[in-house]
Amino acid sequence: MTGIKERLLPLVEKDLEKIEAALEENLTPHVELVKEIAGHLMFAGGKRLRPLLIVLSARICGYEDNFVTKFSTIFEYLHTATLLHDDVIDGAVMRRGKPVANAVFGAPVTILTGDYLLARALRIAAESDSIPIIKVVSGMTEDISEGEIIQLIKKGDVSFTEDEYMNVIRRKTGVLIRGACKTGAILAKASTEQEDALTQYGDNLGLVFQIADDILDYTANTGELGKTVGADLREGKLTLPVIHALRESSPQDRNRMETIIANPDFTKDEFEILLRLLSTYGGIEYARRIATGYVQAAKRALEIFEPSETRDILAMMADYALSRRS
Repeated sequence: MTGIKERLLPLVEKDLEKIEAALEENLTPHVELVKEIAGHLMFAGGKRLRPLLIVLSARICGYEDNFVTKFSTIFEYLHTATLLHDDVIDGAVMRRGKPVANAVFGAPVTILTGDYLLARALRIAAESDSIPIIKVVSGMTEDISEGEIIQLIKKGDVSFTEDEYMNVIRRKTGVLIRGACKTGAILAKASTEQEDALTQYGDNLGLVFQIADDILDYTANTGELGKTVGADLREGKLTLPVIHALRESSPQDRNRMETIIANPDFTKDEFEILLRLLSTYGGIEYARRIATGYVQAAKRALEIFEPSETRDILAMMADYALSRRS
């Protein structure tokens, strides 16, 4: 697993350069402030995973038309919109190593900028002249909204189950990654078998990415993470490492964890206690084991495709999703 990112980046460098240029070229609001707010987050170091997955999914199905690069921007615009909205809802402080957009520009205009990005994504999707693609993209916005609502309802709820958690991350994170792979296949007019395989790949990859993010909230430092360590817990989000530890803990230790979780202003010492309890009850190891299973499932889904550099890149992306530090 060592050096996956270093091996992967040269293989996708040209695609990433084209995607970066397309994101800039197609962000064309009439109000300059909208571009400034969107760019505050969008051009602050995102990995461009979702647009890259569209390009690769279309390519593995034989599609190389230049339109794919413009089309791929849809998913970065959607992703950025969800992050802008999330940061307002969660009262977040930092994103990608800098103050959140709403702290700089204010919540109302940040929310409206997120709305603009959603609309821009739908408009570009319509340029595909594909009803199936438009259905996938519009359906994703429904899923993301519902996932956010479920998470909000369950905020700070220590009875939040693993099944409920998986449902939320499938809707909030997984749906964009799954949709990127699926629409790449649709754009390429792939066979049903190919489209289904890429959809399965994307579904599993999305789960890996979110579980890995949730692990990083307890194992990375602020510089690596790009946001405050422990932010998820302060925002009342119970993720897989905590859910497992709560489930496996003794009544006394569960009570200690619940007390810390209930207080969004927990101290550094209290967070250290929680980390020790996560270790005691194997929360992080359990989450990593579950994510590893999804990595393997993602790679199995690619086996219907002939061996190629593109298939190798997609498989490497599954490994990278779990091994990354930020």
